[in-house]
Parts: sequence; C-alpha cells; structure tokens
Amino acid sequence: MLSAFKSIPTDMDYKGQKLAEQIFQGIILVSAVIGFIYGLFIQQFGWTVYIMLAGFTVSCFLTLPPWPMYRKNPLKWQPAVPEASGENRDKPQESQKKKKHK
Repeated sequence: MLSAFKSIPTDMDYKGQKLAEQIFQGIILVSAVIGFIYGLFIQQFGWTVYIMLAGFTVSCFLTLPPWPMYRKNPLKWQPAVPEASGENRDKPQESQKKKKHK
C-alpha cells in the first residue's frame, strides 16, 4: 500500500511555485471582492465569510497538489562528484587549530 503513495510525484519547480502563488492570490482576491459586494448588497456579513471560505477551498484544491502544470520546468542538476577514497574527510574548520579567547 505504501508503494502506491511513493509513486505520486510531490515536487514542484520554481516557475510552478510562482504560478501557484499567483493563482492562489488571484482567487482569494476575486472571492473577497465578490463576497464583500454580495454581503453589502444583501446586508449579511455571513455570506461574505461563506464566499471567502469557498474561494479559499477552491484555491487550495487548485494550488496545493503538485498538478502537472506546476512541473513543466524541472531543474537540471549537475552530476554528483565522486569522492576520492583515503582523503581527509574532516571539515576545514575542524582541521584548523581552535583559538581560545582570553
């Protein structure tokens, strides 16, 4: 059962993140304006809140999962550099003498 979950892609590229953020903000803004105007027209603040919550739900459904439209520009990683065996693997800071403060 867990292998089925491992096959689901979970990554999103940088341009996809920017697109998701723009879609999210646009839907929230449009739902806020529509909710405010409708609530003002019928004099019910509750409808403003309901419309905002509906916009939030729709925007979450469209932007939180990594849909294929958010994965069109994958990063090209450089190949890994093989480690030379037998070399000192200490960090440069650890190999230097530590100075004691007085």
